[in-house]
Amino acid sequence: MTEPLHTALSAIKELRSSVGQIFESLSGGVRAEHGVEGRDAKYLLELQDLLNAVTMNLRDVEAAINVLTPPAGPFNLGNSSFLSQETTQDRQALYSQLVNSYKWIDKIREHSNLAANLLSHNALKRSYSTNSTKRRRPLTSSHNVLPQQVDQALQAIDRNFNDMTLKIWRPFATNVILHISLSRVLKAAIVFKGLMIEWVIVKGFEEALDDVDDLWTESRHKVFQQVRDHTHSAMLHFYSPTLPELAVRSFMTWIHSYITLFSDPCKKCGLHLHNSLPPTWRDFRTLEPFHVECKH
Repeated sequence: MTEPLHTALSAIKELRSSVGQIFESLSGGVRAEHGVEGRDAKYLLELQDLLNAVTMNLRDVEAAINVLTPPAGPFNLGNSSFLSQETTQDRQALYSQLVNSYKWIDKIREHSNLAANLLSHNALKRSYSTNSTKRRRPLTSSHNVLPQQVDQALQAIDRNFNDMTLKIWRPFATNVILHISLSRVLKAAIVFKGLMIEWVIVKGFEEALDDVDDLWTESRHKVFQQVRDHTHSAMLHFYSPTLPELAVRSFMTWIHSYITLFSDPCKKCGLHLHNSLPPTWRDFRTLEPFHVECKH
């Protein structure tokens, strides 16, 4: 039904174009391009050709319409039937907008049906073997870990760093807030949910970080504000739901590299200060220091 209707509409478009050419020729009359001798005859031949084109286009329209199947009953136009009674020029444009919206809805319906058919043929299984009936071992979730397991993992990390002090604090039932003192360089607090890092705050060594409210107030120093932003990037980078202990250990190794925050120069520009700040970025793989402007 769609193809014959498209053919009929195209034929009507051609008919309207040829009729418009006739009116354009009549409004222009005899022109200079017709020459001086026999200009009237040439003009009449031009009109005759245009009328013949209209006749042919009209036959194409009639042939295309005869192929169409008439609807079984009248269309239910609803309130859109009142648009024909509008006399305001601006409101008459609503009809074309309404037709475009109907076309858009029809395309959405067609595409959604195609998507539903494609999805129905795919089981969306995580396993590569679709015919396997063997039940997979459920994966451990990083946020659903026993408190004893969390303590053991953090204590094992604490033993690996002699110049970094870790203090476990549980103000909210089972979830841990880990206080970090990195030599006399900075202090940080890491909020865990199980073994998943949810929030990190970094402050200067002399700033308060012992109360719960201190977790939501940023440092007054620009350097530690930048380090805090970098820890959020590292928190997402090292996240691993299947290997949560390795993710936490990698993050702690990365944050331990800030022990040289005020002593190591930037690996790219070789300067200690850039825009009055030390290199606050640490590469995730090599742990080398870079200024924010030099890390790319």
